[in-house]
Amino acid sequence: MKIERTIRSIRKIVKQARAKGKSIGLVPTMGALHQGHISLIERAANKTDFVVVTIFVNPTQFGPKEDFNKYPRSIRIDLEACRKAGADVVFIPSVKQMYPQENMTWVNVEKLSQGLCGRFRPGHFRGVATVCAKLFNIVQPDFAFFGQKDAQQVIIIKRMVADLNMPLDIVICPTVREKSGLAKSSRNQYLSPQEKIEAAYLYKSLRKCRQMVGKGIKDVKKIISQMQKIIHFAKSAKIEYIEIVDLKTLEPVKKIDRLVLVALAVRIGGTRLIDNITIDKAR
Repeated sequence: MKIERTIRSIRKIVKQARAKGKSIGLVPTMGALHQGHISLIERAANKTDFVVVTIFVNPTQFGPKEDFNKYPRSIRIDLEACRKAGADVVFIPSVKQMYPQENMTWVNVEKLSQGLCGRFRPGHFRGVATVCAKLFNIVQPDFAFFGQKDAQQVIIIKRMVADLNMPLDIVICPTVREKSGLAKSSRNQYLSPQEKIEAAYLYKSLRKCRQMVGKGIKDVKKIISQMQKIIHFAKSAKIEYIEIVDLKTLEPVKKIDRLVLVALAVRIGGTRLIDNITIDKAR
């Protein structure tokens, strides 16, 4: 496994792989890799011939009061995880490499980025879309792999790729969870043992939603009310939002009569966690 730190060098090594007829898979990450990331790398290794993992904590997707400076960084551990999972090369650019001058060109996917997390993190998805566009241009992959846990991000990236006619496919991989149901996240490192126990209520609330729909309950207000009750069993929980939205448009629905995304963001102590599931009216 190789390690590259400049745009020129990663382009060169990818070009060499493509000249040999290899398909290219890209797994963009911000490091602090966990089993969810590992599953993406393994999926990429199974589906493509040459796997590029990027590790870049992107400053443009953090707000002024967010955790950019304290975001967990563990390069040595991450590199070993990449090697074991089947990465061929890891691209670790500096901020200066990715943003050598004041950035004046941005990718903004309208409407899809305004609700859910977008309401609480202004500018976040503009930063995400822009850095992904840059990485797609640099690596020029055939496939890029993302996790379902970041559902709004994935929907935005897919729309960007479609609207801008980018020649790659976005592959969505299932959320990886701990035994408690807590979705794997780099930010789980911030949780104390007690907070981890409390954080498990997020997935319990999502399971309650699925159970209610399975029993024929489709009214969104009733479902969200029961979800709130479950999450409030966690004493340190502060609900940012619980929403049920159309999976394609991300617009809120009043009744589950189509394929929907059930998404939530909750602060457990000082840590912001997100999670989601999809539900079909027929299931």
